Amino acid sequence: MSDDLTKPDLSQRSSADLIKSVSELVPRLVKEELALGKMELQEKGKRAGAGAGLFGAAGVLAWFGIGALIAAAVLGLANAVDAWLASLIVAVVLMIIAGILGLIGKSQISKAVPPAPQEAIASTKEDVRVVKESARP
Repeated sequence: MSDDLTKPDLSQRSSADLIKSVSELVPRLVKEELALGKMELQEKGKRAGAGAGLFGAAGVLAWFGIGALIAAAVLGLANAVDAWLASLIVAVVLMIIAGILGLIGKSQISKAVPPAPQEAIASTKEDVRVVKESARP
C-alpha cells in the first residue's frame, strides 16, 4: 500500500484520493491501537497476578502471625493461672470478638440488600412520571 499521505501538499490531492487514503489507513490504525491495547492489558495482567500472589502470601503470613500472638497470649496468661484456664479464657475472648464482628457484618450485609440500586430506580421512575405528565396536552 502506498502511503499517499506523505505527499507534501494535501491540497493538490483529489477528495476521492484522500477518502481512499483514509479508508486504507483507518483500519490499520484501529488494528495497531487494538494490538497496543492488548499488549498493555497483558502487561497489566502480569503485574496484577504478581501483586495478587504477593497479597495472598502476606495474608497467609498475617494469619500465622495472629496464631502466634494468640499462643503468646495463652502462654503469658498461663503464668498467672493454669494453662487450661488460660487457653479457655483466650478462647472465650476470641469467640466474643468473633460474635461481635459477625453481628457487625450481618448488619452491613442487610444494609446492602437488595443489591438493586433503589435510589436510582426511584429517581428514574420519577423522571418517567414527570415526562409523561409534561407530554399530556
